[in-house]
Amino acid sequence: MSHRIRIGLIGAGANTRLRHIPGLMALEGVELAAVCNRRPESSHAIAREFSVPRVFEQWEQLVADPDIDAIVIGTWPYLHFPITVAALQAGKHVLTEARLSMNAAEAHHMLKAARQHGHLVTQVVPSPFGLKGHDVMLQLIGEGYLGELREVHVCHFQAPLADREAPLSWRQDAKLSGFNMLTLGIVHETLSRWVPAPVEVQAQIHAHIATRIDPQSGVYRAVGTPDSVQVLAILANGARAAYHFSGVTPFGQTAVIHLFGRDGMLEYDLLTDRIRGASRMYGHTDCRLSDLHEIEIPPEAARGWNVEADFIAAIRDGRAIEFTTFEAGVAYMEFTEAVARSAESGESIALPLGEFT
Repeated sequence: MSHRIRIGLIGAGANTRLRHIPGLMALEGVELAAVCNRRPESSHAIAREFSVPRVFEQWEQLVADPDIDAIVIGTWPYLHFPITVAALQAGKHVLTEARLSMNAAEAHHMLKAARQHGHLVTQVVPSPFGLKGHDVMLQLIGEGYLGELREVHVCHFQAPLADREAPLSWRQDAKLSGFNMLTLGIVHETLSRWVPAPVEVQAQIHAHIATRIDPQSGVYRAVGTPDSVQVLAILANGARAAYHFSGVTPFGQTAVIHLFGRDGMLEYDLLTDRIRGASRMYGHTDCRLSDLHEIEIPPEAARGWNVEADFIAAIRDGRAIEFTTFEAGVAYMEFTEAVARSAESGESIALPLGEFT
C-alpha cells in the first residue's frame, strides 16, 4: 500500500450508496475525497452522510482535480461515455456503473480509450446474478456435465412496471438509458460467462403500458423502452437460445437460466442462487424439470460481492479485472443493440455488429 487512493464519486444513487460507498469505506488506505451528484443539495447530503470533504457542482471539475486518483461513476447510462473518456484522459482509474453505455458505438469508444490508457484500471460494475455459483457452473460445464450444448432458455419475469399509474422511470427514457431494456443486458452478461457468444439474434419488443406520467412535466408521454422483450439467438457453437423478459408480471415472478445439452442439463435460479441438474455422467436418466437433482455450492467455492476490493486491488497490485471488463461490456452492448435493431427491422441481426469488426 504505497499511498492512499482518493476516490471521486460522480452520481451517488441507490447502488452507489448500497454497495460502492460501504465497500470502499471498508478498505484500508482508500479515501472518499469528493462527490458530485445531479443536484447540489443531494451532493451536500451525501457529503454530510459519509464525511466526504469536497463537493463539486460539475462533474468536469471533479474529473480535472489533480488530487483525485480514481472515479466511480454512478450516473445513469447517458453520462458513462463522456465521464469515462474524460477521466481516462485526466489520468484517473475508472469504475463505472452498469450498463456500460447507451449504445454499442459509445461502448467501442470507451474500450478504445481504455486501451489507449492501458496503465489505468477500467472496470464495469458486474451483474450480481450468478456470482455465488459461478465457479461451480464453470466446473460442471468444463468437466462435461452437459455434453454438447444444444438449447438455452432464459426467463426473467418481474413486476416493477406492472402498475399502470406508476410514473415514467429513467429506465424507460431512451435519452437516459439508450438501448438498454429491462434486465436484458444484466442477465445476458451472466449467461455469457457460461456459454458461447451469440452470432445471430431475432427479436420483438412491446410496451403493454405505452404511456406513463412524466414526473417532471406531469403529463403523459410515450415510454421509450419496452416492458416485454423476446429474443431468439444462435450461439457460436450452433446452440439455440430463447430469452423472455417482462416487467409487468406481478404474479409468477421468476429469473432462471436453463442449459440443455446432449448428456445433461443445468438450471440456475438467479433469485436464490440455487443450482439443479441431471447428467448421464453421474448416472442420471432422462428426467423432467421437476426431477432435477440439487447441486451444492460449497462455501469455499461460493463467490460474493467483491467489486470495490477488486477495483482497488487492480490499482494497487495490477490484478486483472475478471468481473467485468470493458471488453465484456462491449459484447453485451452489441447484443442489446442487435436486439433493438432486429425488433425495429423485423430481420435477424448478425453479431458481432459489422461496423465495428
